[in-house]
Amino acid sequence: MDRILSYVEAVREATDQEMERDPSVVLFGLDVDDPKAIQGTTRGLAAKYGPERVFGTPLSEDAMTGVAIGMALAGLRPIHVHIRMDFVMLAMNQLVNIAAKARYMYGGQVRVPLVVRSMIGKSWGQGAQHSQGLYAFFMHVPGLKVVAPTTPYDAKGGLIQAIRDDNPVMVVEHRILHFQKGPVPEELYTVAPGRARLTAHGEDVTLVGISYMQLECLRAQRYLEAVGVRAEVIDPIWLSPLDIDTIVESTRKTGRLVVVDNGWTTCGASAEIAAQVAERLPGVRVRRMGFAPTSCPPSPTLEALFYPNGRTIAAAAYDLVKGSLQNWLPDERADLKEIDFRGPF
Repeated sequence: MDRILSYVEAVREATDQEMERDPSVVLFGLDVDDPKAIQGTTRGLAAKYGPERVFGTPLSEDAMTGVAIGMALAGLRPIHVHIRMDFVMLAMNQLVNIAAKARYMYGGQVRVPLVVRSMIGKSWGQGAQHSQGLYAFFMHVPGLKVVAPTTPYDAKGGLIQAIRDDNPVMVVEHRILHFQKGPVPEELYTVAPGRARLTAHGEDVTLVGISYMQLECLRAQRYLEAVGVRAEVIDPIWLSPLDIDTIVESTRKTGRLVVVDNGWTTCGASAEIAAQVAERLPGVRVRRMGFAPTSCPPSPTLEALFYPNGRTIAAAAYDLVKGSLQNWLPDERADLKEIDFRGPF
């Protein structure tokens, strides 16, 4: 029988097993040693490994990122937890100008094996400064890798891969995904960069869902199935390096592509994926979905309009398949409110 863990448990297990395997792995950040333990992802690690390897930090993102880079250059493998990606903006110079460029500038003589964990996404009306998915900033920068796991399986394997990488890796965790459950092997394993996963097969339209939007794309696939439209769904997992080949081959088959993001469509991850597919497949029909050009709203009523969901994704895909605006929106189905990520793997 498959062992079922939550996303939170998978992240914690990956950290624990790598710290046990490799004494150079250290964990720090705001509240990693707090009783709430970053949603539970760091629970018990301070007691197990001691304050020299697991410790809380001051509210000083820029300075502590500099400390993390120094640790990495000196031979350690730090995991720096920023909690929210919004706060990573305070450390952009350290990440973009130092961490990402050091190996190149010194001709490969140094390594920067740094992992930066941060959360994105809406939750309970967190609004403009606490809901942003800004990972497209980091996709733009050579020298940084970006992974956005959707399933507990990929959360564990992706984090282990990030820890073992000799380059800085941004690990993106959508807070709603923390409560998803799925099969996770107990043994150590990695989810390699540059390999997307096909999560549903179809012939009529390709749906690419990034991070939490993978869940909404799987819902959309079920809504479309009910009206005779077969959607193929892809989870990119790694955004940099990106497995564009899998997306292109699926779109070549279906002739239509919808990319759904947790950020603004302008200059976003969805724009990059759509552009690369359009360059390789001239004439293909493409649609981006994500945030409108306004700050993230805090009220549930506005959130319902602002964030893509399974029904609105299905409607957009249906329009692409039919070739014109259909004004179709599926009725909400109670059986699609909860979807666990269970494979296939």
